[in-house]
Amino acid sequence: MENKEPNIEEVSVNMTADAAASNDATPHPTVTGADTAQTADCGTQVDTLIAEIKELNDKYLRIAAELENTRRRAALDTESAARRRAMSIASYFLPVMDAADAALSHTPDDEGIKSMARAIEAAFAQIGIVKIESVGQPLNPQFHNAIQVIQADAPANTIIEEMQAGYMFGDTVLRTAMVVVAK
Repeated sequence: MENKEPNIEEVSVNMTADAAASNDATPHPTVTGADTAQTADCGTQVDTLIAEIKELNDKYLRIAAELENTRRRAALDTESAARRRAMSIASYFLPVMDAADAALSHTPDDEGIKSMARAIEAAFAQIGIVKIESVGQPLNPQFHNAIQVIQADAPANTIIEEMQAGYMFGDTVLRTAMVVVAK
């Protein structure tokens, strides 16, 4: 392998006081038309590259925002699907609670039925299912379904009897309560 050394020209600049005083004596570099064209060409290339960088940066920011929105939407969709499944399953257990309530109304002293009803209510409470309070409340069509209106010693539109309990899952009504309302 040959050892090639670059050929470097030595340039020395010796400025004497006389030469420094008369700068006119030293030659100035001149800019030719070719140099001006080359400089202008570099300027347009720089402008083109800056514009391309701005465009790519804009695309990057848009894609990053779209990715974040997609992640957020996927999380909301997953949560929504889980909530719908829980509500669907809970609706299958509402008749079991109705049966326990009916059994308690016929035999209120049966400890086994009381225990079963408490266990179901505790399970409902753990997953967020709450019974809608009805008796003594004013009729609210969002939570109550009036199946009968009777003359009673209560203010008008006040619920006096609950025929079937209503339930909520969080802020969503699973089933409205079927009630009797005072006239």
